[in-house]
Amino acid sequence: MVTPFQADGSVDLERFRELAAHLVENGSDGLVVCGTTGESPTLTDEEKLALFQAAVETVGGRATVVAGSANSDTAHSVHLTRQATEIGVDAILVVTPYYNKPPQRAILRHFEEIAGATHLPVVAYNIPGRVVVNIESATIARLAEIENVVAVKQAHDDPEQARFIAEDTRLELYSGDDPNTFSFLELGGVGVVSVTAHLWGVQIAEMIRLHRDGDVEGARAVDEELQPSYELLRVQVNPIPIKAALNLAGHAVGGYRLPMVEPDEDELAQIRSCLERSGLLAAASA
Repeated sequence: MVTPFQADGSVDLERFRELAAHLVENGSDGLVVCGTTGESPTLTDEEKLALFQAAVETVGGRATVVAGSANSDTAHSVHLTRQATEIGVDAILVVTPYYNKPPQRAILRHFEEIAGATHLPVVAYNIPGRVVVNIESATIARLAEIENVVAVKQAHDDPEQARFIAEDTRLELYSGDDPNTFSFLELGGVGVVSVTAHLWGVQIAEMIRLHRDGDVEGARAVDEELQPSYELLRVQVNPIPIKAALNLAGHAVGGYRLPMVEPDEDELAQIRSCLERSGLLAAASA
């Protein structure tokens, strides 16, 4: 989920609740709160906990609330994870420590410490494009030995590693990049932790359902229809395009916190084009 902000830059909890309900009613089985898309690096602990609480209160029982409670500081991540667990979230998303550039044995220790701080299911988030370090397959196999690590959000387009997760470990494979969802389903994936589901959630859910039911060609056809949504993500770094798209489509989620910035005129034109080709702007104004 994106994190909506008010005009003064503060978190807009009312708009967050509205958006959370909308997403669950339009294809999303669960919500990741305070992930990269939610501008987590610029949220305070108090803001994160308030967002976790709001999500549980708004969609708890109807959808899974996954708390992005980890960062590059293991002790801090343990602290936030314990607090998120007390609030009543359903699962924890743990990203590889960023900037620190830890060796593989340190990544394992990081996950062991955080997973040991909660009884909840833990999803490992592998995104080498942002954190510089890839969780190597041998390390993923070790993560699978931690009892409550249950899945990998794989934002890495290496098909062999994706296949390894799906076939050679007990962990569930989720695409962490929308454009890879169909190919990951073909490799044994079960779904996607999606950015574009903010606006294309119904179609994404249909693609996954069709593939699960054995209609691969039907799923492939939906994947083709989703091409404008994938193009949206290439306009600028996330969450700049998805937040702008939400605002254009009538879901007022406000601006950004530095170092994120508003799209420029050319980027905004590209974002508008993606929405128009999907019929979303026409639907928003109808």
